[in-house]
Amino acid sequence: MSNNIIPLTVENFSEIIGDQSQQKLIAVVFWASQEPSSVELKNAVESLAVSYENHLIAAMVNVEEQPQITAQFGVRGLPTIILVKEGQPVDGAAGPMENAQVTELLQKHLPKPEDELIVRAAELVSEGDYQQAYTPAKQAFDLAPERIDARFLLADCSVESGQIEAAKTLLADVKLADQDAQYQTLLGKIDLAEKAAESPEIIELQQKLDADPSNLDLKINLAIQLQQAHKTEQALELLYQVVQKDLNYADAKKTMLEMVNALPDGDPLKSQYRRKIYSLLY
Repeated sequence: MSNNIIPLTVENFSEIIGDQSQQKLIAVVFWASQEPSSVELKNAVESLAVSYENHLIAAMVNVEEQPQITAQFGVRGLPTIILVKEGQPVDGAAGPMENAQVTELLQKHLPKPEDELIVRAAELVSEGDYQQAYTPAKQAFDLAPERIDARFLLADCSVESGQIEAAKTLLADVKLADQDAQYQTLLGKIDLAEKAAESPEIIELQQKLDADPSNLDLKINLAIQLQQAHKTEQALELLYQVVQKDLNYADAKKTMLEMVNALPDGDPLKSQYRRKIYSLLY
């Protein structure tokens, strides 16, 4: 039996309902062996509790053995489940329940899978580590694209990792009601990144390349400048054009691999350009 599945008794009542409910959700299940639907509820909650060991305690009350607790909660029939948080009942249900209903009831009050990913990504962003933050931010967004906090986190990490177009796409779907100060800050970041790509050095190199489009040295130099200006996708495309032409030309392959490896895990560019490089190597 999991450590978070326990029988609730008069002896441990204060510790579980009073103390542990300050940090975790307590699912108090009232059951009796002669009431099959209450046993089914007990089994359903126990199965779910295993997946939420850090956030949930399943407290089982055998009404035949614990009449005092049953009376204290005012339970009049079986099966009954009462959810307790911070010492107070916050939800509950009485009567037979399908497993899906039990799951829905508990998940309303339990952390969602993306919550911890968002917290982790936000901590890394606050430390300035956007590369490491990108992966949990992307995972959170994939799990819950409807969450604006996940969308903004991923957009922020995308800008900082050179995915300007990806960031713009993420923000393009933000509704007017969510276009708050954070949204405006992200737009400002994108604007600054795009202006950085219009530096005199980049403009000059681009003009030279336009006049001499087969010049591989110009492509490498422009790629390096673009990568420094957070235009990673454009930089990788230029380097790929070089290695396609000559796999061993100058430092193009080495520079491209370094750029790809520097991308955070989960960045679509990372897998995309790794496949392209491997197709040339093998």
